[in-house]
Amino acid sequence: MKNKITISILAGCFLLLINSQKSFAQLKADRLLGGVGLDAGTQAPAETFTLAVPFYFYNTNSLKNASGNTSVANPNLNMFLTAVGGTYVSNLKILGGNYGASILLPFAENTIQGNYANTKSGFAYSDTYVQPFQLGWHSKPADFNFSYGLYIPTGKFTFGGSDNSGLGMWGNEFQGGTTLRLDPKGSIAFSTLLSYEINGDKKNTNVKTGDNLTLEGGLGKTWYTFNGTKIPSSIIKAGVVYYIQFKTTNDEIPLNNFPNFYITPGQDHIYSLGLESNILLTKSRMLFGVRWFDEFSAVNRFQGNTVFITVAHIFSTAPEKK
Repeated sequence: MKNKITISILAGCFLLLINSQKSFAQLKADRLLGGVGLDAGTQAPAETFTLAVPFYFYNTNSLKNASGNTSVANPNLNMFLTAVGGTYVSNLKILGGNYGASILLPFAENTIQGNYANTKSGFAYSDTYVQPFQLGWHSKPADFNFSYGLYIPTGKFTFGGSDNSGLGMWGNEFQGGTTLRLDPKGSIAFSTLLSYEINGDKKNTNVKTGDNLTLEGGLGKTWYTFNGTKIPSSIIKAGVVYYIQFKTTNDEIPLNNFPNFYITPGQDHIYSLGLESNILLTKSRMLFGVRWFDEFSAVNRFQGNTVFITVAHIFSTAPEKK
């Protein structure tokens, strides 16, 4: 399957762990983990528009402290997110790569991107993600891509609120990725996408979330099925997927302005491994995919399980041949 949809979704809020007289905080960035997998380093085909509807489910099984030990066991918090997203890839070449762009319009319930154990928010529109610049290069041994994205704070946000649907900050995201084909037929491939987020101040505050570095991708195999023709009727891909996220700079919370806040020592991070399977039906141009992730070795954040389901339709924008 040569379809890569960058599902880069903002869904979250400023979340705090209440402890005694102070709030222990680690601020979370915009990127929703698990949105990409086996095709993380491959741009969608040229002259196509992909309309996608993702479904994201996350359940926490523990809250980890700065030492990686469990501070809250079985918090039983659940998050649900869905969205409407579109990716267009043109035939325009820039530096030899195809130009493309994406947009994502997300809706979320019970957003969880921090370490506040009493979050309860209704289903609401979150923060918009726009990727106005995307380049993709394709060759037989490998694919490459580079992109810039912008998180726009369109979701509800009040500093310290427990029912926020957005993070209340602008975010800049730079990405670069590759998919390496490991056998002569190109049926076995390894992909990785590196994302770096730089965040602005939160709305009506001088509070700032630290920068985040994320690696996502997977190792998978592709199978083709035929129905009496030379063109495959379906393309099936399955394999092992992963994501890793590290906070690379400290959060900024001026304690003179917010005396009841205390920054949890140590920058947060998380690791995860999982499985992915997807199928592209070539005649209908419909794509169905599912990813499951199990998180481990978390520090200063929740740890749990993620399920990410995608339903997409690929429209060809190439002129019909007469």
